[in-house]
Amino acid sequence: IVKRCELTYCSQHMKKCAFLTMDDEVGFVIDDVHAHAPLEQLGWKVSSLSWKQVEIPWSEFDTVIIRSCWDYPSQLSEFLEVLDQINQLSRLANPLKLVHWNLSKTYLRDLESQGIGVVPTLWADDLDETSLMACLNRLSTVGMVIKPVVGANGVDTFHISHSTDSAKLNEVVRLFRNRPHMVQPFMNGVISEGEFSLFYFNGKYSHCILKKPAESEFRSQEERGATIKAARPEARLMLRGQQALESISPVPLYARIDFVRDDAGEFRVMEMELIEPSLYLRMHPEVPVRFAQAIDDWSHIGS
Repeated sequence: IVKRCELTYCSQHMKKCAFLTMDDEVGFVIDDVHAHAPLEQLGWKVSSLSWKQVEIPWSEFDTVIIRSCWDYPSQLSEFLEVLDQINQLSRLANPLKLVHWNLSKTYLRDLESQGIGVVPTLWADDLDETSLMACLNRLSTVGMVIKPVVGANGVDTFHISHSTDSAKLNEVVRLFRNRPHMVQPFMNGVISEGEFSLFYFNGKYSHCILKKPAESEFRSQEERGATIKAARPEARLMLRGQQALESISPVPLYARIDFVRDDAGEFRVMEMELIEPSLYLRMHPEVPVRFAQAIDDWSHIGS
């Protein structure tokens, strides 16, 4: 009888957490489920829900965590409306202030203004073939990468060089005409070594991975065949990661900062992911536990 009462008491007082995902997860690698069991051990009931769902009121959840919402760039206004609703009815992570700041990759300019080393970037709102070639010449590089200011998963991201055929150039010009975009020199380290991703929960370092693109590819998403392995970051990379993290406020529940080593051996920020980064929870058995504990701790901050 005592055990039955204890179980009833626990179920009535179990906190509820929602992991936001998307309607169609086919073709994507999502490992957030690894955090479910550790959260349940901490007294949480976890649900994975599409950010478009309307059946369950967001007010039923103590915390809503933005996770694999990788379809939002094509539905940006709707996505932000939903996040605003959630923010009014529950506790959203990451905070809406950080989401708005991190939506546009122009945040790299903010990081650079604070002395954080980022990959050199040119910014533009329109594109034609002449300006495309001008960017290539201005960067003084054998290749460059062009991508939208708001985007995810490497969609509409291109590697351009002087040898790129006219059909591809025309496609790029068509996609970025009257569309804000960014142009960066192609970083050789992406191919020769790979991209390092540092992960932080509640401002504390958790783990590191090394992502290397597949052969004949330059983008490092798993969905595009990249190899992913756990890595031990060297001291200089840890220092650069901590400097980048400390440049933003408030402290995010979760953060992923992607770095590449430049030709001089220095680490430069490629992206700082604060909205829906893959956290690679499966890379080490302790990582899901750390994430779950971070959520539980965060839920009490300011409450």
